[in-house]
Amino acid sequence: MYKILTLNNISVAGLERLPRDGYEVASEIQHPDAILLRSFKMHEMDIPATLKAVGRAGAGVNNIPVDKMSAAGIPVFNAPGANANAVKELVITGMLLACRNICQAWDFARHLEGEDAEINKQVEAGKKNFGGFELPGRTLGVVGLGAIGRQVANAAESLGMKVIGFDPGITVEGAWELSANVQKATSVDELLTQVDFVTFHVPLIDATKNMINAERLKFMKDNVVILNFARGGIIDDEAVSAAIKSGKVYAYVCDFPSNLLKTHERVITLPHLGASTGEAEDNCAIMVANQVREYLEHGNITNSVNFPEVKMPRTEGYRLAVVNSNVPNMVGQVSTALADAGLNIIDMLNKSKGDLAYTLVDVDKEVSTSVIEKIQGIDGVLGVRAV
Repeated sequence: MYKILTLNNISVAGLERLPRDGYEVASEIQHPDAILLRSFKMHEMDIPATLKAVGRAGAGVNNIPVDKMSAAGIPVFNAPGANANAVKELVITGMLLACRNICQAWDFARHLEGEDAEINKQVEAGKKNFGGFELPGRTLGVVGLGAIGRQVANAAESLGMKVIGFDPGITVEGAWELSANVQKATSVDELLTQVDFVTFHVPLIDATKNMINAERLKFMKDNVVILNFARGGIIDDEAVSAAIKSGKVYAYVCDFPSNLLKTHERVITLPHLGASTGEAEDNCAIMVANQVREYLEHGNITNSVNFPEVKMPRTEGYRLAVVNSNVPNMVGQVSTALADAGLNIIDMLNKSKGDLAYTLVDVDKEVSTSVIEKIQGIDGVLGVRAV
């Protein structure tokens, strides 16, 4: 029986992927094998010695001490792309809200007073203050072409926009999912000089902090619209606020309110709604539950932020999973330990990611506790378990 600790409310659609005859799931549970969470901050949490996996029902993992997990040989799973449609829809909504001045116009209309005839007069007199512009023919820059960025780019292109994208780490698979009409920029700076709108879909790391700042704003087009539904900190809010007041920036739409932004007349702030749909929550929970279950039951790894992707079909033998530092001769030492115990290897797969390496081994006989302890004692081995 596997024990799963939930640190947030996880969608029932996801928890149903963990059958009750093999899993005990609770918000308070001792000696968990895995943790499922959404936004709970784990950085100050004591890590249970029994923990084998962490599953984040979402894309970002800033709330998880990934380095600490790696040092303990624990994979951290996430759900990239599960909320992509929800965020895509909000980005398109944000562009329309901004270019048509919808929020300002709605605020004007809801504060009208008087008889209906008087309101009609005020409407006709006031509507000229909220004239906007249309999306077709405008240029959208998309920084970050992961699952969300690709959907945003494709949707904008289908609306008649010209789209320029930048992502130095785009995969071949990702490129296949992108419209052929999306132009490629060789740098963020090249992209920013050409766009009428720009949206960001990147994690918050040192390289992405304040990607839009006072210096870059100088060479962007006048009346640009900036959108950020990724992470607070990617945009220098002070610089954008000043650029709005100077007339350089037309509007700023983001998911991260602050005292500076929340009442700004040309800023639309939303309460972190990017993935806040029932469908997105279900998709994220289902994806991460499936991944954690596959790891616990078979040792296979998909969508881990700190471990390599490893998928090895199950054989008739007995499976062993080994996590170790990515240094030479680890596989040789593991193989020798198995051979010394009279175990014949049926199948083996070894992959690495950064400083970590992970090996799945199927052998012809059950692996004894003494063999597991011997492998665990190899210098550089972080974790061993019979699967």
